[in-house]
Amino acid sequence: MSTISNIHNKAITNTSESPFVKLKSINFGDCKWNSGFWADKVKTAEDKMLPYMGDLLCGDIGHGLNNFKIAAGEKEGEHKGFYWHDGDFFKFMEAKTYIYGLSKETSILNELDEYIALIGRAQEEDGYIHTHVQITEGVDRFSNRKYHEMYNFGHLFIAASVHFRITGQRNFLDIAIKQADLLYTYFMPDTKHYQRFGFNQTQIMGLVELYRTVKDKKYLKLAEKFINRRGTFEIKHDSTTEGYPIGDMVQERTPLRESKEAVGHAVLALYYYAGAADVYAETGEKALIEALDTLWENVTGKKMYVTGAVGQAHYGASTNLDMIEEGFIDAYMMPNMTAYNETCANLCNAMFSSRMMGIKEESRYADIIELVLYNSGLSGISLEGKDYFYSNPLRMVNNTRDYEAHADVTESPVRQPYLECFCCPPNLVRTICKTSGWAYNLSENGVAVVLFGGNNLNTTMLDGSPLKLTQDTDYPWKGVVKITVDECKTSAFDIKVRIPKWAVGSTIKVNGKAINVKVIPGTFTTINRVWKAGDTVVLDMPMEVTLIEGHDRIEEVRNQLAVKRGPIVYTIETPDLPKDTAILDVYLKSDAPLNAVHKPDFLGGVTVIETELLLRKGKTDDMYQTITKPTFTPHKTQLVPYFAWSNRGQAEMTVFMPVVW
Repeated sequence: MSTISNIHNKAITNTSESPFVKLKSINFGDCKWNSGFWADKVKTAEDKMLPYMGDLLCGDIGHGLNNFKIAAGEKEGEHKGFYWHDGDFFKFMEAKTYIYGLSKETSILNELDEYIALIGRAQEEDGYIHTHVQITEGVDRFSNRKYHEMYNFGHLFIAASVHFRITGQRNFLDIAIKQADLLYTYFMPDTKHYQRFGFNQTQIMGLVELYRTVKDKKYLKLAEKFINRRGTFEIKHDSTTEGYPIGDMVQERTPLRESKEAVGHAVLALYYYAGAADVYAETGEKALIEALDTLWENVTGKKMYVTGAVGQAHYGASTNLDMIEEGFIDAYMMPNMTAYNETCANLCNAMFSSRMMGIKEESRYADIIELVLYNSGLSGISLEGKDYFYSNPLRMVNNTRDYEAHADVTESPVRQPYLECFCCPPNLVRTICKTSGWAYNLSENGVAVVLFGGNNLNTTMLDGSPLKLTQDTDYPWKGVVKITVDECKTSAFDIKVRIPKWAVGSTIKVNGKAINVKVIPGTFTTINRVWKAGDTVVLDMPMEVTLIEGHDRIEEVRNQLAVKRGPIVYTIETPDLPKDTAILDVYLKSDAPLNAVHKPDFLGGVTVIETELLLRKGKTDDMYQTITKPTFTPHKTQLVPYFAWSNRGQAEMTVFMPVVW
């Protein structure tokens, strides 16, 4: 019988007892945003994003609840939606659970109880639940990995673990345990038919989270088994793989511990890496972390966009010449207009980095979390919270992509009110809802400040001491962050403050006075002292507007620049240009001022960059043409945050612009 761990720790990813994690998770709810950017986003999630998503998934558009009703025998019909639709519903439930954890609103708990009861009625006696397989005649369980059973199970395990920790109720957890026990029965033995089902590896994260929740080591062993099987079989189609790409696409060609390069489907890869990081957090296996170090460096150093986005191409090939979709291609091959950058992949980049930060206690991983959250993650949803992007290119040029082929699935020139492939919307909304759980971590003798925003922290340090902090800031629009100690122990402890890599010239003062510690961008600054109630730490980060150029090997952005201020990447959009101006005719003027101006009533309240751009005249549509000296017309305008583009109707936009020096 599993032994349930103490539910006092309600962390979203519970590393409170993980022996090989240096920065431990806080309880979810110990930190609450109280003002500013993320407080507003979480409020929008509660008031608009989740109710709207619920209407979709619980109605006849999104099918999610209907599929469970059909599987339970309570409704007639066929399965609708993609194979992985159950997992997307579990992500929606996870997001609702976070909001319950913050609000304690009983109506949310009652709603979740109704969903859980239905899912329980749909679950088969031996624990199996996957509505497509259950509903569809002629489809057998674990017959073909294209049905994404593992993906659905992983999100079930994660959502149920979070639900138990936050609510203290076992109803959802018992469903997950029953399914996990069945999974162990099928997949722990080295049976040839099942060896290649370590596919869409969400189940690895889910199994580790279930292990952390119930302390049954068989779940950790099974998670490790899925990692160990990778690369141990011949890469050719068999009955379990027909109908879906094989090899690098699904992370099965190279054993993880030998991997040097991120390949294949970006979401599958990063979920896999995150799961492997979870396994390392419990086992401390050196070969695992060495491989993950190499893969993280490859992703963020050679295959990541300036927005934190990953997964360069919709279709392509790996360096081993395996067909890939929605994934990584060669290093530095970074198209702008055809960049795919699936919202889920971008969020997975942050998830992987979050785990690496905890393991390594290094600030640079948190820089990636922040980059994604403010840019390529948040761009996946409209400011209103009801329309979605699946892919997130860095340049949009009208009438240049085959949107008709993918408009209702993954690619579109404007955000869509519903995506048939609905994995990204609940993934993004659950991430927004849990951001407060990422704001702080607990160190060996103190606390690490990871994300900035107006919040209150009321937590317990690892030695059992109470700690209360208040953070006051207008970040990301201003660079001053004030942290006030409201309650603490009487002996010395650490407050570690993240200094973003971009924040060159930052200063820290304690109680208004400079302190004798180094403030180095890209690291945590550790302040150790005897603290008392009323003490303040003020971090002052210069928020200069900077110009960003790409690596010389990124051919598409040679002689082009992007604009960034703090963590925010900016873009120029055609609503801010003269009518009928093509985005490809826009140039940066090298000596033009770049002035940050906050506009509280524009695009939900953002800081724009006012500047003068140059508009090129006289080009033709010829593929190649002879020119003399180009002519330009100056135009005073503004750049807007990348996450806020496409909120003023269909528009062209670009992040990188050619520069006239």
